[in-house]
Amino acid sequence: MNTTLRKTVLGIAGLAFAGGLAAGPLNAATTTEPTPTTTAAAVQADTPTTKPDSTKLTPNGVQGAQSRINLNSEQTDNAKAIIAATKKTGMDERAAVVAIATSLQESKLENLGHLGDRNDHDSQGLFQQRPSSGWGTVEQITDPEYSTTAFLKGLKQVDGWKDMPLTKAAQTVQVSAYPDHYAQWEQQAADLVAQNWNS
Repeated sequence: MNTTLRKTVLGIAGLAFAGGLAAGPLNAATTTEPTPTTTAAAVQADTPTTKPDSTKLTPNGVQGAQSRINLNSEQTDNAKAIIAATKKTGMDERAAVVAIATSLQESKLENLGHLGDRNDHDSQGLFQQRPSSGWGTVEQITDPEYSTTAFLKGLKQVDGWKDMPLTKAAQTVQVSAYPDHYAQWEQQAADLVAQNWNS
């Protein structure tokens, strides 16, 4: 499925889901409709408003000098897709921070295809995973949900990853030539998770 079609399908599904939440079931015994104030209050009560605690996001604090980039809508959508996939696997906010920081380092949260001469072997997608290394097919590793789930599966296998510095946990999964570079994205990744975990 191409990216545009995928976004359209996801957008329609999201609208349908949101519409279902807003409408809610009607009580057959009630003949009067709730006032707009009551409806707004009910919807607001169902929406989590608290951000994840910073001790969950960066339990050891951030390590070293931090980098930050401005994100376009596609990059922001990719960060949200990583968060959604993390939740779907049952992993916590810290896992999402590690995943987003890794993607920021590997691709700047861009779902990259093959870059020709600029490619690192056959690395592609948000996490620059390689089909030849067993990460999946090109179609799979350029799917944000699949690639995130594959990364998190690797992270789960790292003993004590939650207590490690982010860069060590990420490097154990990624085996990068630049193992210390993940650390610089920890704060931006934590900020993205804080902003979007409950949205």
